[in-house]
Amino acid sequence: MNRILRIKDFLYQKLFIINDTPQKIAAGFGIGVFAGILPGAGPLAALFLAFVFRVNRASALAGSILTNTWLSLVTFLLAIKTGSAIFKVSWQGLKNDWSLLLTNWHWQNLFSVSLLKIILPVICGYLVISLILGLISYAALLLILKRRKRCLLKN
Repeated sequence: MNRILRIKDFLYQKLFIINDTPQKIAAGFGIGVFAGILPGAGPLAALFLAFVFRVNRASALAGSILTNTWLSLVTFLLAIKTGSAIFKVSWQGLKNDWSLLLTNWHWQNLFSVSLLKIILPVICGYLVISLILGLISYAALLLILKRRKRCLLKN
């Protein structure tokens, strides 16, 4: 329990007590969420994107860490459903193809799989989900930070 409180205090310090604009902090967090949801990306990609877009790197790292592991299974299923809707294929069939690929994992199987049939729909699904959740995270944190700043200015 003590460790959880320390993590909460650390995140509070990094997100709310940063000498940066609310827009840069929220944008960093949104970029972190975006990179954290994409498989294979994560904290390094979040830091790189935060550097490129000149937003807050601490909030980008926090957003990436918060979403990187915790949402993997949920985002995988959402990516399959979203990608199958975009490509107008059966999501159950796509899920079964992925399950078959993962249970019989060999590098040779990956290269024998039809890129357009299995991999491309899931990648597109991940991009759509990560973009939407990144934008929602940006807007929510920006709203929270602006309200907090107004409350601090009133007192």
